[in-house]
Amino acid sequence: MKTPPDPARPARRNLPLLLLQTRERLLARFRPVLQAGGITEQQYRVLRAIEAGGPLEPRQIGAICHLSSASLTGMLARMEAMGLVARERLAHDQRRVRVSLTPASRAMFRRMKPRIEAIYQTLEADLGAELTGEIYDTLDRFLARLAATDAPKKE
Repeated sequence: MKTPPDPARPARRNLPLLLLQTRERLLARFRPVLQAGGITEQQYRVLRAIEAGGPLEPRQIGAICHLSSASLTGMLARMEAMGLVARERLAHDQRRVRVSLTPASRAMFRRMKPRIEAIYQTLEADLGAELTGEIYDTLDRFLARLAATDAPKKE
């Protein structure tokens, strides 16, 4: 005889919580490097987005980094004051701004890169190259499918 499900116990595992726990365990490995560089995790995300995509507008940075416009506005002002980013108005539309890396942030990346790479190598050694590759592939597929289901349905 099968035991009926316990209504006090969730029917499914908490996927958002599992992903959050995974994120926190991973970031714990990177935080000392970021702290030594004098930047926050969010600032590093912004710098990485700009490094990968070239100069970007704040709305693009917000979308890539999942930061609200209000949070990003203050963060970019602080990062500009720190000499990490430069903002310039677009010639064809003075209301719009493009954010780029500065020589100081590029130098910071060069200093941090060996330590960041070492963390990735240790992570891959701890998990194994095969599992690490599977995780990347699975997350890429997961995000692609979520994005496909988020798209407006055509009737």
